[in-house]
Amino acid sequence: MKDMALWNEGDWIVAIASVVLALFLIAGAWAVTRKEPEVGGHPKGLYILFFAEMWERFSYYGMRALLIFYLTQHWLYNDSSSNIIYGAYVSLVYITPVLGGWLADRYLGQRKAVLFGAVLLTLGHFFMAFEGTGGQNDPTINIFWLALSFIIVGSGFLKANISVIVGQLYPRTDVRRDGAYTIFYMGINVGAAVGTIIAGYLGQTLGWAYGFGAAGIGMLLGLVVFILGKPLLLGRGEPPRPLAKRTETTMYAIGILGVAIMWVLIQYQSVVGWLMLVCGAALLLYVLIEAFKLEKHPRERMFAILFLIALQPLFWGLFEQAGGSLNLFTDRYIDRQGVPASLFQSINPIYIILLAPVFAGLWTWLGRRGLEPSTPAKFGLGLVQLGFGFLVLVWGAATVSPEALIPVIFLFGIYLFHTTGELCLSPVGLSAMNRLAPKHLASLIMGAWFFATAGGNFVAGLIGAATGGEDGEMTREGTLAVYQQIGWVAIVVGIVVIVIARFVKKLMHLDTLADDDVGDDLEGQAEGPGEPQGAGIHPSTRPQE
Repeated sequence: MKDMALWNEGDWIVAIASVVLALFLIAGAWAVTRKEPEVGGHPKGLYILFFAEMWERFSYYGMRALLIFYLTQHWLYNDSSSNIIYGAYVSLVYITPVLGGWLADRYLGQRKAVLFGAVLLTLGHFFMAFEGTGGQNDPTINIFWLALSFIIVGSGFLKANISVIVGQLYPRTDVRRDGAYTIFYMGINVGAAVGTIIAGYLGQTLGWAYGFGAAGIGMLLGLVVFILGKPLLLGRGEPPRPLAKRTETTMYAIGILGVAIMWVLIQYQSVVGWLMLVCGAALLLYVLIEAFKLEKHPRERMFAILFLIALQPLFWGLFEQAGGSLNLFTDRYIDRQGVPASLFQSINPIYIILLAPVFAGLWTWLGRRGLEPSTPAKFGLGLVQLGFGFLVLVWGAATVSPEALIPVIFLFGIYLFHTTGELCLSPVGLSAMNRLAPKHLASLIMGAWFFATAGGNFVAGLIGAATGGEDGEMTREGTLAVYQQIGWVAIVVGIVVIVIARFVKKLMHLDTLADDDVGDDLEGQAEGPGEPQGAGIHPSTRPQE
C-alpha cells in the first residue's frame, strides 16, 4: 500500500471512485434488505437489476479501457491493426443482442438469457487475465481470442434482455416507469465510470492481469447479485411458454456454438466487415420491401426511420475513437499529469450522469414553448457537436509546440462535445425507432438500429487504423490531420441534416400518429438508456415533437 503522502492524481481518482462504489453498495444492501416490498416507491427487484447491470458495465468498460493498450503493448500489434481488432470486437458486441433478444423473446425468457449471458461474460473476463508471455507468437493469444468470444456472445444474451425485465416490473401505464429507467440508467453509468477507473488503474499500474481480473470479479459479483435477487424479480422475465429441458439445452448449445463462430470471426476482421456489408444490404432491402407494403403515412415514416438509421455509422464511427485511437493519443500526446490514460475513458459516463437530466429538462422546457427541435434536427445538432469536439482537440494542439504535450483541458473539451452530441442523438433515436415503427415491424426496426450502431463501431476501427498511416504507427501530426478531416465532415453533414430536417419531419406524419402505430412491444428493450452507446433516459421519458 503506497503511503498517502506519495499519492499522485491517479491514486486519488481511484480512491474517490472506490468510495463512491462503496457508498452505492451500502445503499443497495440497505434497499434490498428492507422488509417492505418497495423502497423509494419502486419494487426491490429494480435495485437488483440496477446492481447486476452496474457490475456488468463495470466489467465491460473496465476491460474496454485497457483493450487498445493490451493489443499494442502486450500482444504487440501495431496501432492500425489494434484499431481494426478493437472495431471488429465492439461491432460484434452490438450485433449479437439482436439474436440474443430474439431467442429470449421466443424461448428462454429474459431472466434465463441474462443468467446465461452473465456466466459467459464472467468466463470471458477471467480468461482475459491469462497474459502468457506476450507477442503474437505466444500460444496464449488463443485464450485471448476465446475471452473476447465469450464476452461478445455473453453481451448478446445479457445486453438487451436485462432492460426488458426492468419494464416488466411495472404495468405499461405505471407512471413510475420513467423514474425506474432513470434509476437503472444511473447503474449503467456508475458501473461504466467506476469500472473504467479501477480496472484501468490496476491494469496500467500493477499489470494486465490485475485490471482484467478486477473486471472479472465485477462480472462475477453481478452474476451473484442476479442469482440471489431472483425472488425479488417477482417472476418477471420468465419464458413466454413452458420451456422443455431439451429446448433450453439447445439454446445454450447455440450460445456455445456462437462462441466458436466468434473465435474465428474476431481473428479475421476483414470477414466481419464483408459480413456486415452483405447483411446490412440484405436488411435494408428487406426493410424497403416491407415499407412498400404499407399505406402512405406508415411507409413514409419508414423512410424517415431509414434516414435516421443511415446516420448511425457516421456518428458512432467517429464517436468510438474514444476507446481506440483517442485512447492511444491520450497516452502519448496529452499532458496527463501522472494519470493513467485509461482513466480518461470515465469522462464520458460521468458527463452523461451530470448532463442527461439537464437535456431531459431542456427538451421539456423547449417543448412547452414550441421551440423543441425535431428528431432529425437533433440528429444534425449531435453530428455538429461531435465534429466540433474533434476540432477543439486540433485547435488545442495548435496552442503548444509540436514537441510539447497538449493540455488536458482540451481532452475534457472533446469529451464534453461528444457527450452533448450523443445526448442529442442516441436516446432521441431510440425513442424515434420505438415511436415511428409500425407495431408488426418494431423488432425489425430496433434490430436495424443496433445493426447500424454495430456498423459504426466497425467504421471506427477503420478510421482509427487511418491514424496509423502507411506504417501502422500513430503520429501526432497524422492523427490530428485525420481528426480535423472527420471533424469538418461531421459538421458539414450535420448542417445538411439540420437544413433538410423539416422535410424529414414531414415524412414522420406526427399529426396522424396513433397509439396503435407505436412499437409498444419494444418498451424497455433498447439496451442503453445511458450507456455510451445508448445514453440518456428511457425513450418514453422523452417529450416528442
